[in-house]
Amino acid sequence: MGYTEQTQQQIERFLRKVAQKFTAKESDMPMTDIHLRASQDSGDLMAFDDDDNEISRCVISTWIENKSDNFYQEIAYTLRSELNHMKDTIDNLSIMKPFSFILEDDEKNNIAELYLVDDDLVMIGGNLMQGLDEDLDNFLQNILKQSE
Repeated sequence: MGYTEQTQQQIERFLRKVAQKFTAKESDMPMTDIHLRASQDSGDLMAFDDDDNEISRCVISTWIENKSDNFYQEIAYTLRSELNHMKDTIDNLSIMKPFSFILEDDEKNNIAELYLVDDDLVMIGGNLMQGLDEDLDNFLQNILKQSE
């Protein structure tokens, strides 16, 4: 599945529509995450809040009837890239922090956390604790070597 300019424009337009829904004053900031649901069959990309209220939707033409076994991993990369590209807009949504953009399949199963925004932290994809065990093991080994 290619990452075309058309796909980029469709996703950017979609994310701008989502952002327009969260431009209220600071006193009206909801506490929610943004759940992005993608359908491999129809190409639909939809955004929902925590209460399953639809925020926006569009059709990504290159995703229609996509048969790739790695569909969700591929679009997670694409969505992360666009979220990062629109960082200034996304980081300033009128949503109580911390909040996340979460990718789900069309059956509402969590696929990936795409983007986490907090006052002091912005995380784009991945796992915050990824590699922690290895780092701690290396740290412990270094301390034990120094104490010998």
